[in-house]
Amino acid sequence: MQLGTRWTSGDEPPASVPPAVAAAVRSVDAAFGSAGPRPRWTLTWLEGRPIAELDSGVIVELDANGTAVVRHDDEDEFG
Repeated sequence: MQLGTRWTSGDEPPASVPPAVAAAVRSVDAAFGSAGPRPRWTLTWLEGRPIAELDSGVIVELDANGTAVVRHDDEDEFG
């Protein structure tokens, strides 16, 4: 079993965040900048795969090839 974690956007991702996901998270954080209150990231695991979700709805997850994919939760992934 793997436990999730939370951290504030702009802070360094915890060591438990896989490198590909952490790199994508840093890119998303850089795009937001540091103005205003910073949202928080939540790392969860689904069937052994990491999913990082920002309070604003941005989601970073790994595809079947292990490549980080960034999407927003209002994107319909089923068509």
